[in-house]
Formats: sequence, structure tokens, C-alpha cells
Amino acid sequence: MQRKSGPSKVTKMAVSLSAIMLLSACASGDGEATASGEATAPAAGAACTVKVGVAGSQTGGLAYIDVPNLEGFELWAEQVNAAGGVDGKFTIETVVKDTRSDAAQSATVAAELVAEEISILITPGDADPSIAAGQLAQDAGIAAVSWFGSSPILPLAVGDHMFSNAFGDNTQAKVLADHATEMGYKNAYTLGSPDSAYTNLLPGYFKEAFEANGGKVVGEGTFSMGQASFSVIVDEIKALSPAPDVIMTPAYEPDFPTFIKALRGAGITAAVLGTDGIDSPTTLALADIAEGVTYTTAGVLKNEGAMSTFFTDYNGKYGKDPETIYAVTGYELGLTLDAVVKQAQSCDADAIWQAWSNLEGAQGITGAISYKGGDRMAIREVALVEIKNSERSLVGTFSPDPATVPKAQL
Repeated sequence: MQRKSGPSKVTKMAVSLSAIMLLSACASGDGEATASGEATAPAAGAACTVKVGVAGSQTGGLAYIDVPNLEGFELWAEQVNAAGGVDGKFTIETVVKDTRSDAAQSATVAAELVAEEISILITPGDADPSIAAGQLAQDAGIAAVSWFGSSPILPLAVGDHMFSNAFGDNTQAKVLADHATEMGYKNAYTLGSPDSAYTNLLPGYFKEAFEANGGKVVGEGTFSMGQASFSVIVDEIKALSPAPDVIMTPAYEPDFPTFIKALRGAGITAAVLGTDGIDSPTTLALADIAEGVTYTTAGVLKNEGAMSTFFTDYNGKYGKDPETIYAVTGYELGLTLDAVVKQAQSCDADAIWQAWSNLEGAQGITGAISYKGGDRMAIREVALVEIKNSERSLVGTFSPDPATVPKAQL
């Protein structure tokens, strides 16, 4: 997802001068590895170490996404190394640096990691800081993949070395629009924020898909991330004629809880549709206020079926159950890397990039994940989840026809 409670807005961020200077200073001289990964690599198939640079938000507004993703990934890395490495010979090493949920810091951290001769770079779960970090990896010829940055502008803004573990926002918006149409909703209100690519573009994707289905968006509101009150926006919704029977918003914490409390407090009972950013314990803790809220996400987090083994292993490592699907998606990023390295038979950055570009059918916990033939966003199913009695209930999983999905736009 792309989300934040603080990252500055980025569209096409140029690499900062400080990052360039840092990258140049750290690059080694003749006969040694350079930042672009041009060191003498082991022969294809020979045992080696895949060095994974993690530019993640250990602190700040994106930590609720990036920290559980990292926990899931490190659980996978621990398991695969205990078994002798990927394919029995490629061990995994992670180097983690805190981006502090900030785009500029993400660029600085990415430069430091690229200079450490990494095989691949993992970037935050939001498009804005991932663009800043991804451009450093792009210039160095290293594949970068976002934990779960879902804005489809991410690979467009960076280049052919940028990937995401997430489906695109245009895809999840299509799933929401189709659900709204199936439920018989005719009039919608959308609420977004210009403060991030995620919150800015998702309402537009939903509007395009919903109106293509025959519905009508009767109002479009905007908010500033972190604003204290939504009373003015709620008053605007109450004044609409016709009144919306469904409200769609990509707002996430702390904004989503503040908004829905104000909405229900004003007596507005319209259905509420959200996106993957609200798949968190904070939303479930809203109890009756969040009852019936339906949102798109990577899967339903429950200790059953294919996910039960993950729950057991996660609890064994961390002494707690996972609280958000982002722990699962982090583990799935590890499973995807496993498939990539097996295909590449190498720790070389270029070989890993090429294998990632052509990956098909990596098996995750929530389903298959592919990249070949796509736009470098993960080709994976979208789960639709409804909150019932403060628990997640799966409505279904969906793979919209790409021809019906709104086009990504910078």
C-alpha cells in the first residue's frame, strides 16, 4: 500500500545531491565491487550469499506496514538459511536501515545500501519513499521491490528495475467498484488526499471503474493527512442530494478512524469501502463503528488453512500471533525471492533482476504471484474483506480482467 502519516509527497523525485555524493564516496576502486554490482561474481550455480538491502520504515507513520513485513521476511530468511539456503546453496543476508517514513531519508539509506554491494533492494510500503529509494537502485542496475507499495505509478516513475509485492491501486479500485455495483449501490462519494500518491489517485481509479459500471460519483472530498477533524467533510456529505449510498476512501490511520467516527456520529449510515491501508488492529478495535466496513487487501488473516503453519512459525519466533496481513506479505516476498534465485541460479544483481522480470507462478500463502507480462506490479489476487463483530470475514478473492482496469497514470 502506499500510506503515510508523514512522508512528503513525491512524483518523480530526482536523486538528491547528498545521495549521489554518498554513493560515489562508498564505491570501491579498481578490481573491487562497485555500487553498480560490477564485481567479479561467482559462476552461475555456485554457492554464494544473496545480500538483501532493506530500506524500511522501522519508525514513523509507515512502520505499521514495514515492521510486520520485515518480521515475515526475516522469518522466511531464517527458515531458508536453516535448510542450507535457497536451493540448498544460496544463503540470505539482510542489511536493514531505517528510512524513518521519510522520502529524503529513503534516498539516503538506499545510497548507503547500494554501496554495500547488495543483490536486491527492498523499499518501503508506500510509493513516495519507494520512488526516492528506487531511483538509486535503478541507476545502479539493481532490482528494487516495495514491501507493498500499491500505487501503479511506482514502476512508471522509477524504471524497469522497480517492482512491487502489491497489486496495483487501479486493480483494487476495480474490485471495490464491482462490489459496489453488485451490492446495488448507485451513488457514491469519494474521499482522498493529495498528500500521497496512494490517497490521491485511488479515488479517481474507483470513480472511473464505478461510473463505467453505470454508477455515479455524486461528491468528491479531500482531506489533509493527520487533520484533527472531519466535521466539515461530514457536513458536506449530509448536504448531498442525492445522498450517497456508498462512501469510498483510501484513508488509513490515523485518518480513517477519525473520519468514520465522525461519519457514524453524525448518523450517516452509508456503506463504507476502504483499501488495504486499513487492514490493521486499529480498525478492528473500532468495534461497532467499523461494523460492515469492506476493504481490499492481500488476504484474510486467519489461523486456518494454508495460513495456519505461518501462524505457528511466526508465534514461535516472535512470541505473538501476526496482527496484520503485512506480516504474511513480507513472508511471501521471501517466497518470491526464493523462486527468483532458484531461477537465476546466481546472487548477481543483474541475474536477479532478469529472473524477477520473468517470474511466473511463485507460490505464496495467499496464492500465486507472477510478474511476467505485467507492469512490474505483482500479478496476484485481491481479497475483499468485511468487518463483522470486530473480525475479518472473507467476501471473496478476485482477479479483474486487465482490459477493465483503469489505466495507471503519472
